[in-house]
Amino acid sequence: MGIIVISLFFLLFIVGFPVVLSILIPAIIYIFSNGITLNLISQRMHYALDSYPLIAVPVFIFVGNLMNSSGITRRIFKFADTLVGRLPGGLAQVNIFASLIFSGMSGAALADVGGLGQIEIKAMKERGFSASFAASVTCASATVGPIFPPSIPLVIYGSVAGVSVVKLLLAGITPAVLAIITLMIMTAVISVVRHYPRADRWPKPKEIVRDFLPAFPALLTPVLLILGMLSGLFTPTEAASVTAAYVLLISTVFYRELTWKHFVHASFETVKATSSILLIVAAASLFGWILAIEQIPQLFSETLLSITTNPYMLLLILNGILLIVGMFLDSTTATLLLVPIVVPPLVNAGIDPIHLGLVFIFNIMIGLVTPPMGLSLFLVSGIAKVTIRDIIREVLPYMVPLIVTLLLITYMPGFVLWIPNMLR
Repeated sequence: MGIIVISLFFLLFIVGFPVVLSILIPAIIYIFSNGITLNLISQRMHYALDSYPLIAVPVFIFVGNLMNSSGITRRIFKFADTLVGRLPGGLAQVNIFASLIFSGMSGAALADVGGLGQIEIKAMKERGFSASFAASVTCASATVGPIFPPSIPLVIYGSVAGVSVVKLLLAGITPAVLAIITLMIMTAVISVVRHYPRADRWPKPKEIVRDFLPAFPALLTPVLLILGMLSGLFTPTEAASVTAAYVLLISTVFYRELTWKHFVHASFETVKATSSILLIVAAASLFGWILAIEQIPQLFSETLLSITTNPYMLLLILNGILLIVGMFLDSTTATLLLVPIVVPPLVNAGIDPIHLGLVFIFNIMIGLVTPPMGLSLFLVSGIAKVTIRDIIREVLPYMVPLIVTLLLITYMPGFVLWIPNMLR
């Protein structure tokens, strides 16, 4: 019966049903066919949302929306342009570097694409870059956001897997920096071959200081976040609240661009985004409960461990599975449905659950830029006013540094775990 439920989910999803309905319909059919009381549906869904770590999700979404409304995004881009605009590729390098800074405050790939991406793509087109290349760079660099603290997908993973969210967030720092470096190298190679423009000269120290000072309050945000978690001053949920309060403070006192209208708009966008995410969380909880009853996790574990018990081979198999899944499912849905199934056998094989979390989430993030269902591709297509096909052609070279980063994350656990191990 569990296999039937899973098959029905994929069938509904492939024919075009919304993700929530694709999850809920098989679950409700199962409940009716087994004579289970309907009260259980609301109880299971409510139980899934009664989670303290999940409170961080809407707060971090709110932070990203506030930054887009209060001029912080623009100042981050200006500073990044001054600092790295002379590198081969110019604004393309700025695009990537700014994504690392912005992701340290928003924690979401789509917030990066929708907020900073609009500024980046417009500026790149004005300086002679093709719209499709600008869109591809924006998509590729946005994969960094969900592994650099704060990270909404890592918060959700930690809640589902029952592991320390603080350690997960700290573990994402070095992989995110590595991803940025490899993406910048690929951009430099492409830009040299195509003779893309860059800044005429390196910035003078006074120019760096000039653009650094306006951006400094915003740049402090990820620093405060990371230091607060490393020192144990606050949990991820408390970190989200501190970040939101700090962004509100600098937006109203320092930048003075946040109006009541902007605040209401940011709140409205947060409610919309949070509602869709938490609805999927609730539905997936019911779906996962059914799979647990049908012992699907145990069946998967037995099947996987019958193939091999070597941790490196298991990670290779996991990467293959997740890269395919990431082409079709968004990060929230994939995490909620797959973590209870795939994580236990790999942890039992000796793989650290924190390390596994970074491998899992980065795999799914690569799916954001992978056809046919990469959400970043669709979002950036509308922003850049170019076809999905043109973006896919330009984004393919960036799959190389992303896959290289994934392999390094997968097979060098010490590289991922050295910062969270400082908490022990």
